[in-house]
Amino acid sequence: MNWIVDNPFVVFSVSLVVQWSAAYIGDLSRRTLRPVQQDERPDFDTVLTATLTLLALIIGFSFSMAVSRYDQRKNYEEVEANAIGTEYVRADLLPADTSAKVRELLRKYVGQRISFYRGVEPSENGANAGTTEAELWSAVAQIAKAQPTPIIALAISGMNDVLNSQGYTQAAWWNRIPAAAWGLMGLIAIFSNLLLGYRDRKTEFLVLLVLPVVSSIAFFLIADIDSPGGGVIRVVPHNLIAVAHLMNAQ
Repeated sequence: MNWIVDNPFVVFSVSLVVQWSAAYIGDLSRRTLRPVQQDERPDFDTVLTATLTLLALIIGFSFSMAVSRYDQRKNYEEVEANAIGTEYVRADLLPADTSAKVRELLRKYVGQRISFYRGVEPSENGANAGTTEAELWSAVAQIAKAQPTPIIALAISGMNDVLNSQGYTQAAWWNRIPAAAWGLMGLIAIFSNLLLGYRDRKTEFLVLLVLPVVSSIAFFLIADIDSPGGGVIRVVPHNLIAVAHLMNAQ
């Protein structure tokens, strides 16, 4: 299911087809099997209204979950850029040769992080970033062992923040809307369209397209916001880009 929710356009297409099919089946059942009786209409309308209300609530709840996760990814991008920029400045506390090496590695590392946010394949980018992280830690760890002073410890602490912030960012990218929530939302949408199709109407059959289209657009927006690397709405690494420009200027 991950490959579906990672592609908002697929979510929209599948949702639209499934919901319109459910509405069509409901309408076909009303016309061929058994229409709603006159004395059953008040109860049927109550059930339909309650189902549509529940669908609206679950869509709103899922949208809130997606937005909170999007904000979390933006906040961690800011934290990550701040940690890298701070460590770049603290590199002055290290011996000259180590300082130059660490700064060069940080310039390389910030470029990899920008590529990560711009949608480079995780396998390719992850391997490069992991190698650079190991080189960064190895560079400061050797100096810390040779010169265990409070000033060197400050540089070590900054490097630790750099590595931790990357871990927090990755955890935020893995924090997605649960598949159970998507399944529940889909089931409620199907039942809503079944009931809507089964309801007596004097309007044209095309009116059954309204709910599938509207709810499919909502599903598309939720999937787009919730997907870190796919879709239209993404976290743009403005802070990391600013740090990279500062490094290059210096």
